[in-house]
Amino acid sequence: MPRASTRLTFTVLATGAGVFSMLQSLIAPALPTVQHALHTSQSTATWVMTAYLLSASVFTPILGRVGDLAGKKRTLVAVLVTVLAGCLIAALAPTIGVLIVARVVQGVGGALFPLSFGIIRDEFAPGEVSGSISNLSAVIAAGGGVGVVAAGPIVSALDYRWLFWIPVAIVAATVLIALRYVPESPKRAEGKVSWGGAVLLSGWLVALLLPLSQAGRWGWGSAKVLGLFAAAVVLFAVWLTAEARSRSPLIDLRVLRQPSVWTTNAAALLFGAGMYSIWSFLPGFVQTPSAAGYGFGASVTASGLLMLPMLVAMFLSGVLSGRLEPRVGAKALLTTGAALGAVACGFLTLWHDAQWQIAVVAGLFGLGIGLAFASMANLIVGSVPAEQTGAATGMNANIRTIGGSIGAALTSVLVTGRLQPSGLPYASGYTHGWALLALLCLAAAGAALLVPVRRPTRPAPAPAPTRAPARVR
Repeated sequence: MPRASTRLTFTVLATGAGVFSMLQSLIAPALPTVQHALHTSQSTATWVMTAYLLSASVFTPILGRVGDLAGKKRTLVAVLVTVLAGCLIAALAPTIGVLIVARVVQGVGGALFPLSFGIIRDEFAPGEVSGSISNLSAVIAAGGGVGVVAAGPIVSALDYRWLFWIPVAIVAATVLIALRYVPESPKRAEGKVSWGGAVLLSGWLVALLLPLSQAGRWGWGSAKVLGLFAAAVVLFAVWLTAEARSRSPLIDLRVLRQPSVWTTNAAALLFGAGMYSIWSFLPGFVQTPSAAGYGFGASVTASGLLMLPMLVAMFLSGVLSGRLEPRVGAKALLTTGAALGAVACGFLTLWHDAQWQIAVVAGLFGLGIGLAFASMANLIVGSVPAEQTGAATGMNANIRTIGGSIGAALTSVLVTGRLQPSGLPYASGYTHGWALLALLCLAAAGAALLVPVRRPTRPAPAPAPTRAPARVR
């Protein structure tokens, strides 16, 4: 645990990052309620999620780099204030258009992850960094689980707007504490923000993620989807060229090419595909009426409670990883976490007829998420220069999100490709989806095995004391 002088700083970082993580998943179970309350269509309501995803993907690496250059505390406070404004606008939103704009504003909070990791690296004692990063990763992972579990009870007892009023109160208090107690890091990167690189990065991310999130409605062979994918390829190539030639690149490509970084990012891409897909599709499976031949007809609240083992397991394993990392290494923890995800999805492919089986799968996958989240962050932070921490960890979070979008899109094709006369998916669609996620998590474990082992450097032995020459008698 951090020292007394840094515990308050850690609390601020954990609260901000945890709230943002919760906002990622908190609204998803309530989308039908939002659609009805704001008198909109289902396709329009899904933009509440899509806008948040695109915004977070764009701002996470850019503001991570801004923090490296301009000061992490200053950037952290600005981001928290922006998230506060986004939650306030969402709570008061009179139309679906205003709510979508509010979600774009909230997406700026994605930068809280790299900024928090950078502050821990700069301000905490070296012996506290790994454990604190693991604990923060556990909070981030658990935040997503809290959103899934808490959404139903909040909407049932209060109103969907309280999904935003509660974060307003929490973030407002966090801003005040951050201004008073979080120190400004003295470590700054040299150079300036490459705004041209930021525009190109934003362009290829939006061109990639937008068709992945909307292809189910637009059609995979539609001109919009194919055109955006082509634009993503072109913009990505132009971005790589511009970053390689820039004197002050937004993302230092030399850092991303390091073996320990690109292998960790590959594992993040593959594991993210499995993790976000489980979060997206397992509650829907549980809520399906049993008349479909599967599912349990659970309510939003009941399906959230079935995910509770995942929430508890991911938090505990994330905290535990901080104790295990000095002994077994972050590589072993990442490999184990991805392998647990593969085992959980494999179990789900074969056994999903009873609610206890779903709870076991959720808990097992939660163990994997906790280990993987913490170890990824530690591997990236331990592999890059201090002045690149924000940009590098921001890119890792982005790659995990890209993986999640790809995984969710592929799973959606399998689940909704064939529908029963009732309009519900066949059970085979889900089992094929679970099998795909098991393969993706297994591939993530394989990528983790490629991560180079970091051997601790031992201090050079002290020179042997020289003996004084013997006196001649």
